[in-house]
Amino acid sequence: MNYSKFQPLKNLKFFVIAIVALALVLSGFTALAASKQQASTAAAPAAASASGKISTVDFQNSMRKLWEEHVTWTRLYIISVAGNLPDQDVTAQRLLQNQTDIGNAVKAFYGDAAGNQLTSLLKDHILLAAAILADVKAGDNAKAQADTQAWYANADQIATFLSNANPKNWPLATMKAQMKMHLDLTLAEAGDRLNGKYAADIQDYDRIENHILGMSDLLSSGIIKQFPDKFTH
Repeated sequence: MNYSKFQPLKNLKFFVIAIVALALVLSGFTALAASKQQASTAAAPAAASASGKISTVDFQNSMRKLWEEHVTWTRLYIISVAGNLPDQDVTAQRLLQNQTDIGNAVKAFYGDAAGNQLTSLLKDHILLAAAILADVKAGDNAKAQADTQAWYANADQIATFLSNANPKNWPLATMKAQMKMHLDLTLAEAGDRLNGKYAADIQDYDRIENHILGMSDLLSSGIIKQFPDKFTH
């Protein structure tokens, strides 16, 4: 198979084997995410003070924790699949729960419907990534190209959702660039890990961590600026 036809996947020809397992696991994710056991793992939002306001520092740290978990559990799942470890299913479940946690974190500001929509978009982000690589494994080049386009389109949808919620502080072009960088860096990390390029893989994760912390700070500062009455310094 000529993997070079798929520019976003050109360094991932060994990644497809690992992702097929992810595709199988994801088929049961909806039920797992709804279970009480999964709900018990949800990250708690920053607590309000006696005045009813949230500490800006606590809020920023809470958002950083959620987004760092997003990239950490993604990395741990890649490592589990690459090493054929027995924790693949529970690690994948925890990764999906993180999408719910992130959606829940914005409900206090944008409402339940918006939080649920963000969770749905983030879950689609995961499902599309699995579909792309399953397509390549099956040799369906046309579908792989279509699903790759859909995956990056989903990233744009997430960016658009965020920008519409807070256009002054989250300009659309900025959010699209942030989401694209997140996808590109994650693909590089997965490709290097699965191809045994461990030194490069570690450097990839350093870049991913730095990027996601910056993105988290952009999101938390935007909410603080949009809803100043909800926060105390």
